[in-house]
Amino acid sequence: MKQIVVTDLQGQSRELEIQSGWSLMEVLRENGYDEILAMCGGSCSCATCHVHISNSDQLDLPPVEEDEEMLLMTTDAYDASRSRLSCQVPMTDALEGMHVQIVEMD
Repeated sequence: MKQIVVTDLQGQSRELEIQSGWSLMEVLRENGYDEILAMCGGSCSCATCHVHISNSDQLDLPPVEEDEEMLLMTTDAYDASRSRLSCQVPMTDALEGMHVQIVEMD
C-alpha cells in the first residue's frame, strides 16, 4: 500500500493511502480534511485547495501550469517551491512518500 503524509493546520500528521486515478484534492477531502474547501470542484479556478508539498523537488509531479501559478500567486501562503493546487496533482504510486502540508486559507 503506497502512502503519503499529510500535516493539518494543528500540526498533526497522518499517513493516507494513495488512490490512483484520484486527485490529491479528492484524497484529502475523502479523508476528512474539510479545510480543503475546493469550491470550484477541482477545475483550477479558485485556489481553495492550496497545499504545500515540502518534498516536491524529490517527486515526479506534473509541472505547474500558468493558470495554476496565477491562482497560487494570489494567496498569502504562496511559496514558489512548495505551493500547489491539490486539484492539479493526480495521484500515482510514484508519489509515495509525498509530504503535504495543509495551509491556512486567506
